[in-house]
Amino acid sequence: MRTTAPPGTDSTAEPTAATTAWPAVLAVTAGIFAIVTTEILPIGLLTEIGADFTVSDGMAGLTMTMPGLLAAVAAPVVTVATARVDRRVMLCAFILLLAVANFLAAAATGYWVLLASRVLVGVTIGGFWSISAGLAGRLVPPASVGRATAVIFASVPLGSVLGVPAGTLIGGIAGWRTAFVVLGVLSTAVLAALLLTVPRLPAERPTRASELTGLVRTTGTRFALILTFLIVTAHFGAYTYVTPFLEDVTGAGTGTVTIVLLVYGAAGMIGNFICGATVSKHPRATFAAVSAAIAAATLLLPVLGGSLFGALALLVLWGAAYGGVPVCSQTWFAKAAPRSAEAASVLFTASFQATIAIGALTGGLVVDHHAPTTVMTLAGLTAALAVLVVIAHRQSAPPDIALLQSHHRGASPYPNDAPAGVLMDDD
Repeated sequence: MRTTAPPGTDSTAEPTAATTAWPAVLAVTAGIFAIVTTEILPIGLLTEIGADFTVSDGMAGLTMTMPGLLAAVAAPVVTVATARVDRRVMLCAFILLLAVANFLAAAATGYWVLLASRVLVGVTIGGFWSISAGLAGRLVPPASVGRATAVIFASVPLGSVLGVPAGTLIGGIAGWRTAFVVLGVLSTAVLAALLLTVPRLPAERPTRASELTGLVRTTGTRFALILTFLIVTAHFGAYTYVTPFLEDVTGAGTGTVTIVLLVYGAAGMIGNFICGATVSKHPRATFAAVSAAIAAATLLLPVLGGSLFGALALLVLWGAAYGGVPVCSQTWFAKAAPRSAEAASVLFTASFQATIAIGALTGGLVVDHHAPTTVMTLAGLTAALAVLVVIAHRQSAPPDIALLQSHHRGASPYPNDAPAGVLMDDD
């Protein structure tokens, strides 16, 4: 028998035995973990990569900019172009591309070869994430969708907790190229897991370009885009260059930087689960809180980051706050498009990745012409602006809240279930 997907998904689940459903979820989670780790690994290896190719920290930061730019383009283009292809086939194809990208990075004979490998990473991010973000409803029974989604999204902060510190440690011991070899092997193992556990997932409701453009016109989507742009720009504009900051301002060595990044990632895991528990009931308050915390941490780092204790304390605050950003952003996009899960995931992925690229590029320009402390200050001001946007939106929200209340009573306030404004609880 076939199981009907819960509201918010755009297809029905294939018949999947209980013994194989969760292994498939774990395989998808491992795939996102490998992708997230590959994407942000250069943060921990930035100075080593720059020294190897004799480029500045800002130029080395292009290894973060390139995947984000390509992912932003790939998310809508690849998803729409392959809309009728079995999603299992696409997941496997993207992970295979990730393995190739990692091995190519490890073997790069010049900096531009390394950047070419990062282009492949960007295509993988855009395609795999857009498909997998809303996939839980097709892998597990309806009653388990929430738990499965939480497991899949836990791979994002897990990449910071385990992936980046482990990669940084491996790079410090055996060289940055070895870290990419390890990721290539991991990606290959994930490909095998996907082939063994994920069932056929034929595309039953293809995502169309017109659907994406229609969502962009809604109030809820626009608000999600603005907030995502501000807070992710602030974060990656500064965090991409946290290693140079810790080395130049705090005076930390390679081993200390690895430990600090590990603590930062652990705080991110905690923040992810806390915000995951609060964002549904208090979406504005949760997003405002994480934005304010990032603003406080980055503005205070130039003042207190000269000591290891001060830098560590502020990075714990920063990590806990940023751990909640992806789940907050994804929640806003999903609420703005309750009947189009994959389309919402595409917009979330595209906007998030484009903003990572913009943040890393802007931060690189600043750090090359000024100092890491300047990057932190500008990031703090940008995050503070995000707080003001949430406050302004809260003051203009009553009509949307009234619509949400009627929606909760069972009557859809929108004709034909079309996505509209912001469907959020009153904070």
